Parts: sequence; C-alpha cells; structure tokens
Amino acid sequence: MYHHSGSVAQQTAGSSTGVLDPQGPDRAEAMLYQRCTWCGTAMYHRLLCPVCQGSDLRTERSEGVGTVRHSTVVHRNTPAARNVSLIEMAEGFVVRGRVMGPPIGIHSGDRVRLSTAKDPVRGEPVFQLVDEPYRAWT
Repeated sequence: MYHHSGSVAQQTAGSSTGVLDPQGPDRAEAMLYQRCTWCGTAMYHRLLCPVCQGSDLRTERSEGVGTVRHSTVVHRNTPAARNVSLIEMAEGFVVRGRVMGPPIGIHSGDRVRLSTAKDPVRGEPVFQLVDEPYRAWT
C-alpha cells in the first residue's frame, strides 16, 4: 500500500492535514482525493493507481457524501469507546474515518456527510449521519 506523504498538502493551500480543504469560515470542508488520468480509478491518499499502477493522478474535490461500509467500536487507547468506519464515498473511493454519534449506533449502509470537525487525535475525517436508513426489524 502506497501513501501520499506531502504532495497533496502542497496542493491545498492552507490545509494542515492535506486531505481536508477549507472553503471559507461558514462552509464545510472538502475532502480531496486522486483520480488516475489513465484508467479513471478514484482513490484516497495514494502515490500510484491500485488498478493500473499509473502515477499520473489528478487531485479532485469530493462532494463529501458517502455510505458506511464497515464500522467497528474501539475501546483501547481512548477514555471512551469510539467508532472507526470505512466510508465509501460517492466518487468511488474508500476512506477511513469516524462517524459522530453513539459508536454502537453506526451501521453498514448508513448515509453520511463530511463534517467540519476533525478527529483531534488521529487527524482522520469525521462524518455525521445524514438520515436514518430503513432497517428490517426481525
């Protein structure tokens, strides 16, 4: 797995983490991702395309909307339980982050939107639930 070390941070003026781009004092932050110019694959924080191994990646801005694909409750190294979630963004890439709310209340299929908050410890994106999805009660 290859990770972008700093070139995204240089492309996003004023961004301290390199993955979130402030758009003004009253607007939500945007998440930046890469798209391979050769095969069109969207990816998050990579040096090479995971599909074709191409290095010609352009930076694009995500709309910040996605779906929880997996969520885990973590109890270690923290005073309170927190969730760690994999979010599939509308643009087709997957990002690891945290969803605000009770950790046991976050489920696969929940729709989320990027929040203005950032995880103070890990610096990962923080999302908020958009609405309560339909769940069959059995």
